[in-house]
Amino acid sequence: MNPIYAALPTTIFETMSGLARETGAINLGQGFPEEDGPLALREVAARALLEGSNQYPPMRGLPALREAVAAHYGRCHGVSLDWAREVTITSGATEALAAALLALLSPGDEAIVFAPMYDCYAPMARRAGANVRVVRLAPPNWRIDRDALHRALTEKTRVIVVNTPHNPAAALMSEDDIAHLAALCAARDITIVSDEVWEHVTFDGQTHKSLLAHPDLRDRCVKIGSAGKMFSMTGWKVGFVCAAPHLTEAVVKAHQFLTFTTAPNLQIAAAAGLEYPAEYFAQMRTAFQRGRDRLAQGLADVGIHTLPAHGTYFLNIDLRASGIDVSDRDFALRAVKDAGVAVIPLSAFYQDDAETGYARLCFAKSDDTLDRGVERLAKARALFA
Repeated sequence: MNPIYAALPTTIFETMSGLARETGAINLGQGFPEEDGPLALREVAARALLEGSNQYPPMRGLPALREAVAAHYGRCHGVSLDWAREVTITSGATEALAAALLALLSPGDEAIVFAPMYDCYAPMARRAGANVRVVRLAPPNWRIDRDALHRALTEKTRVIVVNTPHNPAAALMSEDDIAHLAALCAARDITIVSDEVWEHVTFDGQTHKSLLAHPDLRDRCVKIGSAGKMFSMTGWKVGFVCAAPHLTEAVVKAHQFLTFTTAPNLQIAAAAGLEYPAEYFAQMRTAFQRGRDRLAQGLADVGIHTLPAHGTYFLNIDLRASGIDVSDRDFALRAVKDAGVAVIPLSAFYQDDAETGYARLCFAKSDDTLDRGVERLAKARALFA
């Protein structure tokens, strides 16, 4: 077996969700909404499945969806995209990340990733033959440590992977940090792979700033989006890759030998969803923010402290501030087994698996699920009193 994959454990998301299923625990761990997205959009997908073609769509994606992606990002982020040369459709954002990293990295190159991180970044970069250098972000603001970033840079650095809004930190990258990265990449000829799948899930009046919109990054950034995240249907594996033509051509060559193409009915439905008015996305944000506030207040009422959450649908518990003096993994395992609630230890988002003292919760759930989750988290806290 390839040693990169042989060394990988089962993902913590599958582990915790499996334990939740086995024990009947409330699952506040894995990040998926409890309810499916718009019925009208599902009906579009169903009609396309029954009435449209189910044969291979174009490898780069249906023109209608690529046009819709370009138009959507023009409206939302002020990015002018040539749909025919700068937009590619993939089978989910993870495939998009894989295609980008496999296309842009060669053996002996180096990639920089920021930890905590989505767990596919480093393995995919290593599978491309690159060495991975990790720069840690620190709570509560999760800003880039510029000294650490510059220490990680070498003449072999080819790619920097960023994620904003950030999973699991629930933070948005500042314009100042984006400008710093832009200047650095321009000076050193580095490409950014920007995971922006949570771009529409921001709170408290804050808005997402796409790295592709920065003029110094327009020709050296691969922006990745996700229909599944936009429309609250994570099983819809439809990803969007947006980049300058020379980067798009590289990514397309990797994509064609990964999944080649994506289900045509889902592409048709995603195109319809991207035409939804701004009010749809505003209402979605309002609903998620309400869930965030309900969970945060409920936890505060039982003595559990959380970190600020300005994006994504995740909220992090500060274990030490909550009087829980055990490792995040020990807390997560006892919480699911003995208190009936699944959470994700934040150490799972670091390559060295080092203790963090934080646990991630998903608040994209019903009021009843959140309230019962609070009750069980209070029970979990009492286990360590």
